[in-house]
Amino acid sequence: PVSNFSQNNQGLLTFGWDLVQLLREFKPHVIQVEQGAKAIGYSQTIILNRMLGLNARNVFFTWWNLPYDLKFPINVLEGYNLRHSHGIVVGNQDGADVLRDHGYKGPMRVMPQLGVDEQLFAPKLQPDLKASLGIAPDEFVVGFVGRFVPEKGLITVAKALAQLAQDDTVPSWKWLLLGRGPLKDELMQTIADLGFGDRVIWVESVPHDDVPRYINAMDTLLLPSETTYEFKTLTASGWKEQFGHVLIEAMACHVPVIGSDSGEIPHVIGEAGLVFPEGNADRLADCLRKMMTEGDRHHALGQAGYQRAMEKYTNRALAKELLGFYEELCAA
Repeated sequence: PVSNFSQNNQGLLTFGWDLVQLLREFKPHVIQVEQGAKAIGYSQTIILNRMLGLNARNVFFTWWNLPYDLKFPINVLEGYNLRHSHGIVVGNQDGADVLRDHGYKGPMRVMPQLGVDEQLFAPKLQPDLKASLGIAPDEFVVGFVGRFVPEKGLITVAKALAQLAQDDTVPSWKWLLLGRGPLKDELMQTIADLGFGDRVIWVESVPHDDVPRYINAMDTLLLPSETTYEFKTLTASGWKEQFGHVLIEAMACHVPVIGSDSGEIPHVIGEAGLVFPEGNADRLADCLRKMMTEGDRHHALGQAGYQRAMEKYTNRALAKELLGFYEELCAA
C-alpha cells in the first residue's frame, strides 16, 4: 500500500509520493481508482499517468446513483476527470445514467465490486436451525438480513405482514429478522401494536460465515428499501438502494427474493423474483401472498434466482466481466 491523506473523506483523499515509484515499477495497463467522478485522488492518478508516460487506461468506480449539481471548483474537477476517463465501472444503472447526464460519453460497465461466494452461499436445508428458532417444519419463513434503519423499509414490511396475520388463505408463517440498528425499538413496538409479535424471531447478529445458514432457513428473503433525501454530503443529498448484496446471497442459496423498486433492486432481481413499489404495504402483501400460496411460482423463482446468481454474480463471473472490460479498453 502507498501512503495517503484525508482518509475520512473519500473525495478529498490524495496519495503520497511513493505512488510515483509504485507506478514506475509496476507499469500498469489500467489504473482503476475507487473514488468516484469528483475525487482529487483520481485526478492525481490521471496526471501521474500522463507525466510518467505510462499510457495506461484511466478508470474509476462509483456507487453514487442520485442526481447532483456541482459548484465551482468541484464541477471543474469532475469535468477534468470525466474528459480523461477511458472507461467507468458503475455499481448500478442509475449511477450510469447520472454520469451520462453529466456529459460522459465513453465506455461504461454496470457491475458491483464484489460478487457472491458460491461455496459459502449454497442451498442447504436447515431443519435443526429452524427447530432451534422455534419454527415448525410446515411454517413459511419470511426473512430479512440487514440494518434496522428507516430506509430499509421494515415498517412497511410490518404493515404488510399484519394483513397476512388476518388472512386465513395463507399458511402459518414466521418473520425471521437478522440484524440490528437504531430502528429496532420502533419496529418492535409497531409489531406489537399490529398484534403479531408472536410470529417474529429476531437474531441480533451472527458471524458472517453463519449468515448462509439463516438465509437457507428462509422461504423468501425481502429487501424492501425506500429512497430517502435526508442524508446530505458536500455535493448532494439522499440515498436509494445502490445494489442489495443480500439479494444475490439469497439467490445463490436458491431462496426466492422480493424487493422494492428502490434504486438497483429491480435490475439485480430481473425476472428472478418479485418487485413491488417502495413503501406500498398492500402490494408487498400481494407479493408475499403469491410466494406463500403458489408453490410452482415459488419453486420457479428460486431456480431462476439461483441460475441468475451463478451466471452473473459469482466472484468468478464478475472477475471475467471486469477483465473483459479492461481488455476492450486496452484494445481501443
